[in-house]
Amino acid sequence: MPPKPLTSRLDSAQALARQLEALLRRDRRLRAIARTAGPFDIRLTPGGFPGLVRVICGQQLSVASARAIWSRFAMLEGALEPEGYLGLDEAAVRGVGFSAGKYRTVRTIAEAAVSGALDFAALDDVSADEAVALLTAHKGIGPWTAEIYLMFCVGHPDIFPAGDLALQKAVGHALGMESFPTARELVEIAAPWAPYRHAAALLFWRYYATVLRKSEGIAL
Repeated sequence: MPPKPLTSRLDSAQALARQLEALLRRDRRLRAIARTAGPFDIRLTPGGFPGLVRVICGQQLSVASARAIWSRFAMLEGALEPEGYLGLDEAAVRGVGFSAGKYRTVRTIAEAAVSGALDFAALDDVSADEAVALLTAHKGIGPWTAEIYLMFCVGHPDIFPAGDLALQKAVGHALGMESFPTARELVEIAAPWAPYRHAAALLFWRYYATVLRKSEGIAL
């Protein structure tokens, strides 16, 4: 009988080492990529309402800009709690650098959290697809936002954000493709890496930073 897959949360250096080892056994092509990329660490940040808001803050921004805006936002009284956020007016939130769209998205999330329609704790105990569906059911949360939250705030082991441009470029370059894959193509490429796709994403982000000399691009 084959060994049971290692699917525990990616929440420690030991968990990353185990899952990366299992990933490299599963796809031997990735061994040379891992040697080129060099060592890397897990990247976890607190979850819940503030964790999801921080992911939204960083959408479509450089790492430096996202961190600057987040530092100003976090200083707003009550901003890191759903009830407190609902007490802030739009001018205050937009004054720290949030767009109108991000202000509305976070308000929707805060309302859902207060009403119980969005239960962050429930995301720990469901599959990747179920967790993404629970998050994207709320207006303003797209697949990339949901996947990044589940990776870096929940430590879900089997998430691969195929819509991430850096991952598309890294996989295309590392696998010697003539052009980098589309999101749909990358979903198919990454499918054999389940249930270790979080580790695969970290590997390719590190490859992107090392070989293509680019920031890994997630401001968390």
